[in-house]
Amino acid sequence: MNKHQRHLFWLAPVLSMLIYLPFANAAINQTIGDFEDKFRQLDESLPTPNVYRNAAGEPGHQYWQQQVDYKIDVKLIEDTRRIEASETITYHNNAPDTLKYLWIQLDQNKFRDDSMSALTTTFGGIGNRGPATKTASGSKPAQLSMAALRRQQFVDDNELGYTISRVQDSAGNDLHHVIVGTLMRVDLAQPLQPKNNVTFDIDFAFNIVEEDAVSARAGYEHFPDDEREGGNDIFLLAQWFPRLAAYTDYEAWTNKEFIGRGEFTLEFGNYEVDITVPADHIVSSTGELQNADDVLTSTQRKRLKEAEDADRIVFVVTAEEALENEKAGTNKQKTWRFKADNVRDFAWASSRKFMWDARGYHQGGDTQPLVMAMSFYPKEGGELWEKYSTESIIHTMDVYSRFSFDYPYPVAQSVNGPVGGMEYPMITFNGPRTELRDDGSRTYSLAEKRFLIGVVIHEVGHIYFPMTVNSDERQWTWMDEGLNSFLDGVAGREWDPTIPWGVEPRDIVSYMKSETQVPIMTQSDSVLRLGPNAYTKPAVALNILRETILGRDLFDFAFKEYAQRWMFKRPTPSDFFRTMEEASGVDLDWFWRGWFYTTDHVDISLDSVYKLRLNTEDPDIDFAREREAELDKPKSLTDIRNKEEGKELWVDRFEDIKDFYDENDRYTVTNKERNKYRSFLKKLEPWERKAFERAVREDKNYYVLDFSNKGGLVMPIILELAFEDGTTEEMRIPAEIWRRTPKAVSKLIVTEKGKELVSVTVDPHWETADVDVENNHYPRQIIPSRIEAYKSKPRNTYEYRDLMNDVKTELKTDDDEDEDEDDN
Repeated sequence: MNKHQRHLFWLAPVLSMLIYLPFANAAINQTIGDFEDKFRQLDESLPTPNVYRNAAGEPGHQYWQQQVDYKIDVKLIEDTRRIEASETITYHNNAPDTLKYLWIQLDQNKFRDDSMSALTTTFGGIGNRGPATKTASGSKPAQLSMAALRRQQFVDDNELGYTISRVQDSAGNDLHHVIVGTLMRVDLAQPLQPKNNVTFDIDFAFNIVEEDAVSARAGYEHFPDDEREGGNDIFLLAQWFPRLAAYTDYEAWTNKEFIGRGEFTLEFGNYEVDITVPADHIVSSTGELQNADDVLTSTQRKRLKEAEDADRIVFVVTAEEALENEKAGTNKQKTWRFKADNVRDFAWASSRKFMWDARGYHQGGDTQPLVMAMSFYPKEGGELWEKYSTESIIHTMDVYSRFSFDYPYPVAQSVNGPVGGMEYPMITFNGPRTELRDDGSRTYSLAEKRFLIGVVIHEVGHIYFPMTVNSDERQWTWMDEGLNSFLDGVAGREWDPTIPWGVEPRDIVSYMKSETQVPIMTQSDSVLRLGPNAYTKPAVALNILRETILGRDLFDFAFKEYAQRWMFKRPTPSDFFRTMEEASGVDLDWFWRGWFYTTDHVDISLDSVYKLRLNTEDPDIDFAREREAELDKPKSLTDIRNKEEGKELWVDRFEDIKDFYDENDRYTVTNKERNKYRSFLKKLEPWERKAFERAVREDKNYYVLDFSNKGGLVMPIILELAFEDGTTEEMRIPAEIWRRTPKAVSKLIVTEKGKELVSVTVDPHWETADVDVENNHYPRQIIPSRIEAYKSKPRNTYEYRDLMNDVKTELKTDDDEDEDEDDN
């Protein structure tokens, strides 16, 4: 190779890039014309498949993930509402990389007054509510939230965040560590090689936050009116121990600050946790209880055994026993020991107020593994919880397992406490309660009943997504909230379809045409309205994909394939998108791009309908039709009024000026036209003549429908055709009709003779989330007003939807992030 050849060889890949890149970018940026290919390949936006994640959306043949095991000894100090604990962490490095340090999440540090969360909380903002105030200048109205005042007072009065008193390796040597907000970097004494592990210890403590004061995901709730001196508390403990941040193939360390909204990206591992609490407390926890003989009475153990095969719930701790517990109190303590294998987190709850019910669930039949469905709640939960909590757990497992996989753990629990709704492996926290009557009895409203059923289904559903299908909640909230909201809608409708579950296309219309919409793929901390963005819109999209685009058979097969592929693994959006396409056999790039990457909305307008008839070329037929069409035209107003006034035409007054053309119009057929027709037929090939004559004989109706895409989001065009004989037909045109002209298309529709079209409706069942139904009709129709539409809604619908919006956002927002009331 000479010098010049070497230069050409070096330039070859550069020239290749120069040629390729403008061509690739041309699919997005146009210099001539404004054509946009809504159906171009999504791969330009997705990461390149590799040995860890392949092009089919499956884990690659070199897929890996880390494992972290914990042994924790924790003590709840009730009087001071404080946690003191020690943990031993074993980190298994399954990555191909050598690690010099580890990143650990310190989520309790979010509540410090100098945290990023506190310092970046804004005043005003979307959805803030509170008594009106004025700024110092008095010129600008503002709002001051009472919740914000209470939060600030609690933070001022309490020392919050972790106290880390020891970080040592297994030999007792101190490990250098640096705390960075809600994260801690631990520098290892020796680099951790692939396929090796390291063990180290952390001693920590923190003051438990009052959940209602700071809008946390966990904390304590105080009941000052209980008979016990000083009252009682319910403790919900989550995000309570220093735990490893995830180390992934797509991002390395997922060490993004915890601000409050984006949830957690965690590693699977095995847990052994000893929980020391007051001796009269009942503890609900992730995992299986290892020392029932030490912490439960023989009667309680017997009841728990009976519950395994019971048809209805069995009380392990009855209402009467719980009431007696909450009156007393003790200085003694008990240690509850739990073990949990292959979980990505660990949470627990403790209170002397808890009653406890249970029922066994044999998924798939009596020979299948037993799951204990259990609920823990105070007297304030009452009959509402007794009737619906555990039953909702079992219903959720029954439905979700059909769409994904058998419930993977031995227990599933619902605990009542101050949190509106949160989820962890094997345990969920749920908020609805009964109301106290004047006579001391308790009752519940229809809204509270629906709230409880809905939140239990939703939160237990999270044990499937993301507690088992371990998506990255910090980056892609929709991958757990959206998928789970879709499935809780399916499960909810199988419970009671009259409950408005919030996953129908109509539920997202107001958001999709609002100015606060951002793409679903937006990182959670930047989303303007989390409820509709991460919950409702992706849930509606999947519902449309199932019911309208793929159909149930294709969708259900592909969705189950995704769930089973990524069970106990960590999927990304590209894995979901690719699996759904690969398993369904349908190209869905246009759908993912439109619904997940843009703020386009659905607004397909039916602008006009034209009726055509086949030109037969036979003058005896076509001229007669043209004459008929001429006579059907509106008459001149001048001619009408002249006739009404009795004005006589000049040609009628003087008959002698009439000629042939007064007796025969321009549609009169002569031999000239007939000869031309015969000549036309002779020129046709035999097959052409046969087809032509058949078309003439059948005399079908031809209609041209003109559509415009005003919202930008391409979708199938669903039509209801109404005919003069009173019948209707439905036509479904695939979204690919927009592939070459995404802004406007025309469609020819042919109907049989005698089936004259009288009206056309686009999206008659409102199944595509079309934001403007006024342009969906031809001829146009009178649309019911919003007031009339409201009157036609079932009672409690909007009350429930407001409640469910709080559930859907799971009370995970800060004071400045409250969602609008019409989110769902």
